[in-house]
Amino acid sequence: MMLFRVLPFLVLLGLIGFVNAAVSEFMYRDLDGVEYRLENYKGKWVVVNYWATWCAPCVKEIPDLIEFHDKHQNKDAVVIGVNMEETSDENVRKFLARFKVNYPMLLAEPDSRSPLGEIKGLPTTFIVSPDGNVVHQELGRVTYAELEDIIRRKSSKKAIVR
Repeated sequence: MMLFRVLPFLVLLGLIGFVNAAVSEFMYRDLDGVEYRLENYKGKWVVVNYWATWCAPCVKEIPDLIEFHDKHQNKDAVVIGVNMEETSDENVRKFLARFKVNYPMLLAEPDSRSPLGEIKGLPTTFIVSPDGNVVHQELGRVTYAELEDIIRRKSSKKAIVR
């Protein structure tokens, strides 16, 4: 009988541990070989955008991601791009220069799995809260206004819970 009362609590603890473990497993390298881990961004919102140069919706959202990163990077949030395609580093560098991408760009092998969750298509964006939990996943293009709205809503939910 006691097990039935404790079981939901144990399941919840397991899920929390899984989310934190997934975030702690997030590690990719940039074009210069520098390692990036989400653990380094605790205290900030992190927008992780999986994309590819050949993906039209990915390319369309880049100006919004640049604007969001520009406005928030020194305050409360950052954008991290994860390029998921088989191409040369030189092609990615040229693409980033052409579009004047101002946020960190990491490299990953194309895969439907990531440390943050399943990637069903590109672009896929995950939003990680300041305490290190994935709180939102978006398949398809995101805009500056949508990012602001998602973070505002998630921030106010946290404020209400506390």
